[in-house]
Amino acid sequence: MPRIILDTDLAMGAPGSDIDDGFALALAHADPDITLELITTVNGNTDVESATILTAELARRLDLGDVPVVKGAAAALTRPQGVRRPADHVEALRATVAPPTPGYAAAAIAELVMANPGEITVVAIGPLTNVAAALSLEPRLAQNVREIVIMGGVFFQTMPTRDLPGEFNVWVDPEAAQAVLRSGMPQRWVGLDVTLQVRLTREHARRMLEADSPFAPFAGESTLAWIDHVAARNPGNALDADSCAMHDPLAMAVVSRPDLVELREVALDVVTGEGPARGVMITDVRESADPPPANARVAAAVDVDAFTEHFLQLITGL
Repeated sequence: MPRIILDTDLAMGAPGSDIDDGFALALAHADPDITLELITTVNGNTDVESATILTAELARRLDLGDVPVVKGAAAALTRPQGVRRPADHVEALRATVAPPTPGYAAAAIAELVMANPGEITVVAIGPLTNVAAALSLEPRLAQNVREIVIMGGVFFQTMPTRDLPGEFNVWVDPEAAQAVLRSGMPQRWVGLDVTLQVRLTREHARRMLEADSPFAPFAGESTLAWIDHVAARNPGNALDADSCAMHDPLAMAVVSRPDLVELREVALDVVTGEGPARGVMITDVRESADPPPANARVAAAVDVDAFTEHFLQLITGL
């Protein structure tokens, strides 16, 4: 049974905010084949303070008990000036939720992994800032972690807009992604090539709304609100009119269900710095006569129906 650290930039619960990080946390809790031991938060979808507050609120809804939540990096490694603050409606929740566990996410990640060599899987569904910082604190982390499963990157296609040349999690902190790629730790990347294929529809949301359980109706309401949001934001995308992608839940699901995706060994690098290709992944599929050594496995295909049934079965039971 995988023992996991979930590193997340969770925003579920704030109006008009992304829901898939929250669903990944819910899956980790619902899956009987996963043991959730630590949650760490990071700047990304939202500021790290909001991610920490909203994680605590979702932990309350899910009744996670004493799983520690430790606040992490407030900005990317090379952009310390990019610290953001919570919106007023999120700040107002602070007094109603449990405070985070004292400490720093990077240290908490390093300590748990090093105390349990070969036992801990890190599931990173936000920018990799905390993981890179943990590697700086303790380089032996790479040899002692069981593996890291990352929601990030796009490997066999390109992004549809010049404003975001790399997938968001990588684009926010490509220097952190580069550090992870060069660390030597076992790593599976679940990127947009597959996550854009797994989607929740309005019908799926209604199935959650009708479930006789405490969490699922809230999940259904949040899904409908998010579909409405992305439909208005992306009027030129027909898929976004009636569904939303489940990026982070797929990364969580493959921890206990590796059969959901087909993996390919590749040599990965990433474009860093401030140029127009920031965050673009460079994927060598190792077909030359003298290929570079593989440093990662990436998801190249996904069983959409199997994921959807796995997801809905677990979420409607919460």
